[in-house]
Amino acid sequence: MNLRLSAIALLAVVWALAVATPAWAQSAPPPPAQTPPPDQGEHLMLQGDGEYPRLRIAGFGDINFSAQPRSQGARGFTIGQFVLHLTSQLSSRVTFLGEISFSARSDAGTGAPPAGGFNAEIERLILRFDQSDMLRVSFGRYHTPINYWNTAFHHGQWLQTTISRPEMIQFGGRFLPVHFVGALVEGAVPAGGWNVGYKGGIGNGRAGVISRAGDAGDSNDNLSYLANVTSKPDRIYGLEAGASFYADTIVPAIGGKVGERIVAAHVAYQKETPEIIAEYAGVRHDQDGGSTLWNHAYYVQAAYRLPGGARKFKGYYRFEHIGIAPGDVVFAAVQPLDGSTVGLRYDIALFAAIKGEYRSWTRGSGSVRDQGGFFQLAFTF
Repeated sequence: MNLRLSAIALLAVVWALAVATPAWAQSAPPPPAQTPPPDQGEHLMLQGDGEYPRLRIAGFGDINFSAQPRSQGARGFTIGQFVLHLTSQLSSRVTFLGEISFSARSDAGTGAPPAGGFNAEIERLILRFDQSDMLRVSFGRYHTPINYWNTAFHHGQWLQTTISRPEMIQFGGRFLPVHFVGALVEGAVPAGGWNVGYKGGIGNGRAGVISRAGDAGDSNDNLSYLANVTSKPDRIYGLEAGASFYADTIVPAIGGKVGERIVAAHVAYQKETPEIIAEYAGVRHDQDGGSTLWNHAYYVQAAYRLPGGARKFKGYYRFEHIGIAPGDVVFAAVQPLDGSTVGLRYDIALFAAIKGEYRSWTRGSGSVRDQGGFFQLAFTF
C-alpha cells in the first residue's frame, strides 16, 4: 500500500502543477494545435479564440448480419452499437470527452419488469488538463491504454478495417481489462525524431465481474496501476511500436485474492498499402497457495487497399490465439481460441463502408472447428 499511496501523492502533485499555471504564463497563448489522428478520440480539441464551452457531437453506428452456429452467438440481422462522442473545450487548457453507447439486448421484453430494448453505457468520461504537449493530466473512465486496438478504434466500428475486434480485447471480454477508472498522466517528446509518448495511471481495478471496471469503487483495498510507452519515428511514417505494464489484485468469485500482472507489446503500421497490426499480451496470476500461472494471447492482422480504380476495396486477414492455463480460477470462464478471419471492406462513401468476413475457429485442443459468415454496414456521422 505504501507504493500505491506514494503514487497517489505524486499524481496529486503533478495535477497541481498542471492546473496551477504560473502568472508569467497565464497571458501566453495556448500551445499550437496539433491535428489528432482519427483514432484518438480522447485527444480531440477545439482550438481558437472565443467563448467556452464549445461542444461538438459526432457518432458511429453499424448494422450487422451473421450466419454462424447458434451456440456461438446471434444469427440474422442485428443492430450494432449506436455510439455518441461528445467533446467540449472548457478553456484553452481544459477539455472534456464523453462517449455513450446503446447496445441491443437479447432479453428485451422479458422479466418483471420487462427488460428494455437497449442498454445504455458510459464508455468514456474524461476531463483533461493540458499543461503542455509534454504533460497532460486527466481523470475519469478510459479504454485501458495497455492495448493498441483498445485505444486506436474505441467503439467506432467504421474506424477499424474489420468487423470484429480481436477476442483478447473484445468488449465484455475477460482476458484484458477493457475499461479503467482513475487518473492518467501522459505526454509526448520529440526525442530526436523518435516521438516518444508515455502514459502512467492509477485507478480502480477489475470489478467483482472481471469483465467490468470498478465504476462504483475499487473492489478491494488495492488500486491498479499501469505504464505505457510508445514511439512513432519520423523516419518510418505510419509506424508505431509500444509496450505496456499493468498490475492489480483481483478477488475472484470463489474468494481469496489473486495478484494480476499484465505485460503487452504492439507494432502497428498504418499506411493502407499495407496495414499491419500485431499485438501480444501475457497475463500472470499469482494465486493463493503460491501457484503462478501465465496466460498468453496474440494476433497478427494484415490488410491492403487495392490500387487505382479499385481503391475502395481493402482486403484483410487476421490470425489470433488465446491460451489459458489449466486451473486459473480468474479465467475459469475464458475459452482458449485459435482462429482465422479473412474479409473485404468496400468504402461506399467517405463516411460509410460495407464489410464481409469469413471466420474459422476452434476452442481448445480436440474441439470441433466452427465457421461463419458475417456482414456489416458501418458509418460515422
